[in-house]
Amino acid sequence: VCFIPGGLDCSISFVSHVLGKVCIHGRQKEILGVLVPRLTELTQSDCIWQRMCWRLVECVPDRWMEAVVLGFVQQAPGADVLSRLLGNLVVKNKKAQFVVTQKILLLQYGHTTALLQNLLGYLSLDSLRRPLLLRVLQELLEAWSSSSAVKHSPAEQQLYISKAILICLSHLKEPEIDSCRQELMMSMMEGTKCHLDSSLPQLRRLGMVVAESISLKINTEGPVLKFEYEDDDETRELKSLLVQTPSLFVVPSLPDDDRSEKAGAALPLVPESNEKSHTAAPVVPDEESDAELDSDDDLLPYDMSEDKELEVKAPVYIRDCIEVLTGSKSEDVDKWEATVKALESLVRKNPAATREVSVELAKILLHLEEKTCIEGFVELRQRAQVAVLTTDPIPVAKYLTSQFYSLNYSLRQRMDILDVLVLAAQELSCPKFHGKTKPSGAQKPSIQLPLGSDSSKDWRRIVDERIKSKTRRFNTGRSHVELASCPNQFNSVAGYFFFPLIQHFDRPLTTFDLLGEDHLVLGRLVHTLAILMYLAVNTVAVTAMGKALLEFVWALRFHTDSYVRQGLLSCISSLLLSVPAEQILADMTEELLETQSWLGDVMEKDPDGDCRRLALQNLLLMENLKKKLEVVPS
Repeated sequence: VCFIPGGLDCSISFVSHVLGKVCIHGRQKEILGVLVPRLTELTQSDCIWQRMCWRLVECVPDRWMEAVVLGFVQQAPGADVLSRLLGNLVVKNKKAQFVVTQKILLLQYGHTTALLQNLLGYLSLDSLRRPLLLRVLQELLEAWSSSSAVKHSPAEQQLYISKAILICLSHLKEPEIDSCRQELMMSMMEGTKCHLDSSLPQLRRLGMVVAESISLKINTEGPVLKFEYEDDDETRELKSLLVQTPSLFVVPSLPDDDRSEKAGAALPLVPESNEKSHTAAPVVPDEESDAELDSDDDLLPYDMSEDKELEVKAPVYIRDCIEVLTGSKSEDVDKWEATVKALESLVRKNPAATREVSVELAKILLHLEEKTCIEGFVELRQRAQVAVLTTDPIPVAKYLTSQFYSLNYSLRQRMDILDVLVLAAQELSCPKFHGKTKPSGAQKPSIQLPLGSDSSKDWRRIVDERIKSKTRRFNTGRSHVELASCPNQFNSVAGYFFFPLIQHFDRPLTTFDLLGEDHLVLGRLVHTLAILMYLAVNTVAVTAMGKALLEFVWALRFHTDSYVRQGLLSCISSLLLSVPAEQILADMTEELLETQSWLGDVMEKDPDGDCRRLALQNLLLMENLKKKLEVVPS
């Protein structure tokens, strides 16, 4: 740093131009990495250096202001340091105000949480800047509570905005909360509804956490919102942002001798407090304490170690199970629990008896509700439904698919139907369990879509496994043991699982509208169709299924919900992997070209990262398909 002797006046606009020019060329880290620590030290106790630093930044031309401001925000070690370096720049300069209050917070989302804390903390540290903090909070809440923004912006941006909102709330004072309490309440209600309507579990959880935080701030004395969700690292980080952490000041390192003396001086504090706590507790003699015991404590407990719980015998016939689940015997709770636990194995052991009452049993299980607090009831019921469906596939599949579009069913029951169809289809298409009773460990197939699951992870694994199976590898290692080949039981029944589900998706009912507000079930339906298509490989109906599925995808390709679009792209993956290449080009050439163009647009423009990845994956599959067919046989 140069010093000008004699008290002469000088201008630092040239230095400001140099700083802006260097930063705009992407060298913020190099120059500000040296400049910011030095200015931090000089401005800590010298107000003249503070004014010089403010003047340095204020003289930067507007065309370079964004790069300079962003560099200072990134390099400053804390909000208090940033306040010393920039002063009230955001109040004086409109360009800097736009960058700080709009661009970094609303138009970008790749910055770190520490940068957000620096930026919003800087706005909160001066009375002239606090109105900007309130305005920023209002604009962030408008974006957070906008249904269009929730649908069309990526989950990463929603997380970024949620963090900024919580940091703003942590800086609000009680008078400021009182002045905007009504606006906070309205934004909380609208934003919570938008997020809970989302099909993505991450967005729903974000809405719950932010709504709880806003409610905690505006209802300091009354009841607050409380949702049930599973805490993870993300939610814990969000909740921690609502609590301000004191600024950390750098303390000069002490010499070893001084450090040991201070540590030694601090040590006696702990035993002294412990000594006080020990002396405060009165000492009671053993005889006196024994006399105060209740006389009932002298009674010896009765030995019940050899007692056994009476076991309720489960039914041994299918019709007895039906009677227990529906008739007068259903009031016997122990009998009912034993029946639910034994039903799956009983169905698999008695296929002939099950076929006689398969549809009736499927209807009972679909409507069965938990009467007692039985452990794993949902899984037990689902496994029994899968057993009935695999034992008698055609009539039970007809019944379940017809009930999916019927009236008077809850969304949970409709999604249960989809889950059962997927699990049964996988069991039927899996040859290693043919003619055998499936072990209990195999009851959870690898393809499963429970509520709130991330289907993209499942499909990444599915497609990778399929591509791996089609890849030729040459090695000298130990050969793989091949499983014994068996007929694919799903071959003859695939159409009964697939076509009824795809027929009536565009016909709204009084209580069920797939193309309207029930888009969560539509997303589950689309993923189910993709899985059924994948499992139908080498079946007779696979080509017809592929053509119908492509028309279905084409009708919904511009759906606003990202979960639905992920499912549609998974359908394309299943089609390319399951339908023979010759049949694809013979029957679906034009549709395939249009789909390729659509996939290119999705890969470039879709806001959801998983959709872009799946689109790229499908384009690679199409390219491999094209190369395969271009090879001329010798």
